[in-house]
Amino acid sequence: MKQQTGLAVALGFALLFSGAMGTQFVHFAAGNPEESASPVLAMPVEYVNYTIVRVNGSLWAKIDGTYPIYILNQQCVGLSELPMLYPTPPGTTNIRVQVNGTELEWSNYTEVYPDSLHHTAIGNWSMIYCVVSPVSDFFMLTIHYEHPVAMVNGSNLFLYDLNISPYLTASSSTSIAYFTVRFETTVSDVRAYTTWTDSVWNPKNLTLSCENGVEMATIQMRSVLGEPLAGDLVVMFNNYEEQEVPHWLIIVPVFAVAGFLAAIVYRKKRR
Repeated sequence: MKQQTGLAVALGFALLFSGAMGTQFVHFAAGNPEESASPVLAMPVEYVNYTIVRVNGSLWAKIDGTYPIYILNQQCVGLSELPMLYPTPPGTTNIRVQVNGTELEWSNYTEVYPDSLHHTAIGNWSMIYCVVSPVSDFFMLTIHYEHPVAMVNGSNLFLYDLNISPYLTASSSTSIAYFTVRFETTVSDVRAYTTWTDSVWNPKNLTLSCENGVEMATIQMRSVLGEPLAGDLVVMFNNYEEQEVPHWLIIVPVFAVAGFLAAIVYRKKRR
């Protein structure tokens, strides 16, 4: 992208890797020959937990992602830094990024470079920027953020950007993403799809269960080197509270009927 090239001019040359969960890793080599090689990244598994809650009358998604990441080529172990770009849905707030339990500072990358947007089937997303430093052969990346649930054609939905292809190599050819969605509000007609930016919705199997009165959906997305990838995950549902008939629509007819019956009784008494 044009803005990323501009950043490379300022900091040295850049090697850009699209990563899982929409993460993009940017490695800036600062003249050290040992750091000029491209990291071979692997993430055999990732865990993404969603909690759907109602906040001040609106539905929000709270996301907690856990990503165990390996660097497979030893010449890249011990890099001084591994910058990272991460796309965030519109209205995202309460962002926290940690590596091995240590919180990282982050900045709004798109605010500095407005043309650096991430494209999804439901619109363009901004990106945040942070740096993993130092880099070991294994590190645990965790990300928390919250955003409002979108409403499209009368259904609530959220999209999770899953771009896993750069993590699939001959050394690590398979990756599985485990999604768990907790609905802390009454929902119905929960369904899942995979999609690319062409907005074609492909049905995806999910498992529904109930735990302590809370409805849950679990989904697995398996990616294999050399096989077609599914694209992003979209979960759609209807919210019971939004479908309820407003109380005044019930109360007004009741009072109207009661008033009508009272008028009939009054007329009969006068006769």
